[in-house]
Amino acid sequence: MKYTGTTYRPPIEANTLLLQVTVGCSHNSCSFCTMYKDVQFKIEQMEQIEKDLQEAKLLYGSQKRIFLLNADAFVLSARKLKEISTKVIEYFPEIEVITMYASVRNIMSKTDNELRELREMRINDLWVGLESGSDDVLKKVNKGHTINDAYEQLERLTKAGIRHNDIFMLGAGGKGKSIENAMQAAKLINITGSNLVGVTSLGFFPGSKIAKDVEDGTFIPATELEILEEERKLIELIEVENMPFYGGHPINATQLNGLLPRDKVQMLQSIDDAISISDQTFLNGVAERTTL
Repeated sequence: MKYTGTTYRPPIEANTLLLQVTVGCSHNSCSFCTMYKDVQFKIEQMEQIEKDLQEAKLLYGSQKRIFLLNADAFVLSARKLKEISTKVIEYFPEIEVITMYASVRNIMSKTDNELRELREMRINDLWVGLESGSDDVLKKVNKGHTINDAYEQLERLTKAGIRHNDIFMLGAGGKGKSIENAMQAAKLINITGSNLVGVTSLGFFPGSKIAKDVEDGTFIPATELEILEEERKLIELIEVENMPFYGGHPINATQLNGLLPRDKVQMLQSIDDAISISDQTFLNGVAERTTL
């Protein structure tokens, strides 16, 4: 199996077959991200994709779920994605889910009919990097879409029958913005009906634009207490039924996973407990995070 550079995938896809169809990130301009700075974006050759599928078939025999790499594989044209899906189904006819990372801009590039066709080709589940429900924050982190874009494109996915697993970034609003950021994110989740929500925490990695903003004082980070309060408010406000919430990313201050609303009280209590037992120096400071 061919993998170029460091491979990233959602934590809960740890046991999912990974198939490289792109290298790097087509946007690669988010102010917080350095994950793909060492590789140039390119599209993998179909010959290599089929070779990897042949190898995967020999190694694993049967697969019901496959994750297409890399950062935003949904940037590929609908024609290319259908070509890849056809090959995946050829080697794994039992496949039920073909999933990948997607940006809001990737969705915008597909027509409604193309989205429906991709759904028929078993591309029925996307990991969408939203980061925030606030226009100000989206602009600050240079996501490349507006909040109206997010609402419109997630609705189009739902109409096409494609689930969206939505990723948000705690602390992205900076100091004093955590509760507002949580409220805007919860509004987006509730209106668009997220299939799943995963949260990570903003870090300031060497070489990133936002790390430079922190150095020159144009961005003031949220404290760890603010980040915990943001996560608490987000969980409190989510109203979607039977929605998995994954806050177990290693760089988060707490490790929370659960099903909402079933586990809401327990999860809120876990955050309250974390706040009550944590040192004030930690709560009032900014933890060093080394990776996304």
